[in-house]
Amino acid sequence: MKKFFYILIIVFLVLFTMPAELNRSNKNSNTKEVILWTLQMSDFSEYMNAVIKEFEIENPDIKIRWIDVPFSEGEKRTLASVLSDNPPDLINLNPDFSATLAQKGTLSEIPAEKVTQFNDGIIESLKYNGKLYSVPWYATSAVTIYNKSLVEKAGISVPKTFGELKLSAPVVREKTNAYIFLPNITENDTMLRILNKYGINSYENINSDKSVEVFDMFRELYRKNLIPKESITQTHREALEKYMSGNIVVFQAGANFLNMIKENAPQTYSVTDVAPQLTGEIGQNDFSLMNFVIPLRAKNKEEALKFALFLTNKENQLELAKLTNVIAVNKSALDDDFYTKYDGHDLMAKARVISAKQLNKLEPVLKSNRNQKDINNLINSAVQAILLDKSDTGTILNRVSKDWRSLID
Repeated sequence: MKKFFYILIIVFLVLFTMPAELNRSNKNSNTKEVILWTLQMSDFSEYMNAVIKEFEIENPDIKIRWIDVPFSEGEKRTLASVLSDNPPDLINLNPDFSATLAQKGTLSEIPAEKVTQFNDGIIESLKYNGKLYSVPWYATSAVTIYNKSLVEKAGISVPKTFGELKLSAPVVREKTNAYIFLPNITENDTMLRILNKYGINSYENINSDKSVEVFDMFRELYRKNLIPKESITQTHREALEKYMSGNIVVFQAGANFLNMIKENAPQTYSVTDVAPQLTGEIGQNDFSLMNFVIPLRAKNKEEALKFALFLTNKENQLELAKLTNVIAVNKSALDDDFYTKYDGHDLMAKARVISAKQLNKLEPVLKSNRNQKDINNLINSAVQAILLDKSDTGTILNRVSKDWRSLID
């Protein structure tokens, strides 16, 4: 009798717990795991984990598995993953490499109606063949960081355009023995960005009269020793060093560089101020961007896009901006006081407000082409050849035009 009683208890327990186990099993089977890759965001793990936790609470059927990838490995690992059958669902990349993947047909298209919360010019810049394959995350827009003491000594106004900068260059050299700036025009796409400010952005007009005029402007500055000879080889890091040591008057960079100047050259920082970035004839501004892509073979595309849009809502954009000094790409966030007001004594805040305002005038934006890195190299080689008088500017640019066309055909 006792044995029979124990059997009844066991049967009862099995029957009682089975529905709960079945429900738990069904619940687990309905949960989708979104694999997220970011580029070197581990310093902001507290922020990332908090956003992920909040999203998961609001979306109990979605779990986020976050993996942070070093910058140096980002492109290599991403390329291997998107060609596999099991890529991450959401990947943080730069627009140039995102465009390369879009060209290879490895990315999912992002519906236009899903991205109305973002700055229109930035969305336009991300399109490839009229279609969108990425979601913007955050931006930077360089400002003019300048030495007030040297500007006063030279008796000039802070240049607003490259044309004004050219006119001020000999005065600065004569009266201060410093250079107006170090343009680092062979670094990445620096020269292409400058050309775009004059409406030069394709193989059809790279050899135009206006293009020759822009290249010759830099050749004249170089010939007359009005910009440092290192301009054809050195990067923004060397330009920063020269600014901190008082050897150049103007430094074009993001607001985050102000902290470096403050920490490493407090004396220079004490005479530093900021102004809008240098423009060309068209008057638009350039910017840099980080974005998210969703691989074509991703398992959870809809959930990945949902998280990307959550990560870039107003609240999360503002919180990230306050931690990092990046510029939000969400239109509502850009309307916040954080981006529209500043105390006159807060240089960082002033730079932030200027940078954010510059996002209102981005057209025409510089878009990535097929083989963009090779195009950058073409332009940079041309700059070096022109500044070193290897041949006349027109001949060099005619060759660039032909090579550029062959790269994108």
